[in-house]
Amino acid sequence: MTDLIGVLYIIAFALFIYGLMGLTGPRTAVRGNWIAAAGMVVAVVATLLTPGMSNWVLIALGVLLGALVGVPAARRVKMTAMPQMVALFNGVGGGAVALIAWVEFRTTDGYSDEPRYVAIASLFAALIGSVSFWGSLIAFGKLQEILPGRPITLRSLQQPLNIVLLLGAVGCGAAVVAGAHAEPLMIVLLLAAAVLGVMVVLPIGGADMPVVISLLNAFTGLSAAAMGLALENTALIVAGMIVGASGSILTNLMAKAMNRSIPAIVAGGFGGTTAVTAGSGEVRPVRSTTAADTAIQLAYASKVVVVPGYGMAVAQAQHAVREMAQLLEAKGISVTYAIHPVAGRMPGHMNVLLAEADVPYEQLKEMDEVNSEFPQTDVALVIGANDVTNPAARNDPGSPIYGMPILDVSASRSVIVLKRSMSSGFAGIDNDLFYEPRTTMLFGDAKTSVGEIVEELKNL
Repeated sequence: MTDLIGVLYIIAFALFIYGLMGLTGPRTAVRGNWIAAAGMVVAVVATLLTPGMSNWVLIALGVLLGALVGVPAARRVKMTAMPQMVALFNGVGGGAVALIAWVEFRTTDGYSDEPRYVAIASLFAALIGSVSFWGSLIAFGKLQEILPGRPITLRSLQQPLNIVLLLGAVGCGAAVVAGAHAEPLMIVLLLAAAVLGVMVVLPIGGADMPVVISLLNAFTGLSAAAMGLALENTALIVAGMIVGASGSILTNLMAKAMNRSIPAIVAGGFGGTTAVTAGSGEVRPVRSTTAADTAIQLAYASKVVVVPGYGMAVAQAQHAVREMAQLLEAKGISVTYAIHPVAGRMPGHMNVLLAEADVPYEQLKEMDEVNSEFPQTDVALVIGANDVTNPAARNDPGSPIYGMPILDVSASRSVIVLKRSMSSGFAGIDNDLFYEPRTTMLFGDAKTSVGEIVEELKNL
């Protein structure tokens, strides 16, 4: 039986890695997801075959309840709400690890007869898992707009409080490792970590939320790996390390894409909901356009670059955008899509939306590749993207997004911005792009506006 379990775990790990490789591209992502899921099924079966496994009724009940909640939620969620679901599901994983650590503490009498590394790994998992769970709940609340998207801080007390909470949790863990077996120590550790998770994410604004989701995902993976070490469960160790490593790499890439450091984000990010006016109350003029004029401008262009953002996701306009692009391509016009790494509310948000609309992957160009093409672009069509196109990131040292790499749409011969209003983006600041002489604004719901452009194109 031991050999069989070992073989099953090896098969599961191979499926995890092969499935992860499939997630590197939209064409193979669905297949990769199914392969990784099959690997998890194999790992679960191997774990259930472990000698001494009991409480089959409780295990079956847990699986049933999880399926009844998870499957309908995943099937019904809209693409615009996917970041919230990712944050929530990720947090549930961290919370599960924290509860397992607590159960292990109770069943082993405070790790009294366990090797020291088991206690250290389990307590580490409890701390990080609790931080991930409660931090993910706050991230969910902000993304779902249950909580304000702006930073919520205690000002000068914020960091001292976080340090006290961290030291308190670590101190309780150190006392347990040293031989104290009182359960209140474990409870205080979990509570301190819970408050720490809340206090770390509350000061982070909407503009940094994609990085936060990725960071908390890495935390959950690390806590699962640590718990696997404590339980001597190979599947947890490998799966947790894969999640922790990939999440850490992605977090670093996301932070670089925003020209931000991870410590700076954790110390209190930027992002809000109140726009900042130019100068001291200066009112700047903008030029508006119509769907008919936009269609004419697009029809006489040679090269069009579509810049999707969260506004496109909210309006579910990706299918209309694809139809518009097909009409332009039928006229011999080159159409590509400029993808910023942090456009939307989660890593790869725009890629997923466009893949859903069957946009060819070759037409999706990352920021570093497409920025050199904007000077040769006749029309840059910005659909709901805000902060990632704001020239203030280059030109205004006083801007909270200064230094963040952006899509250089302002270098295009003409820029058309589809937006509901002049409201700010996640960073809570005005977008200088809207006021540039080569920019026109097409106000309204993105899906409706693109639909009107499509009808006008058909009539040309």
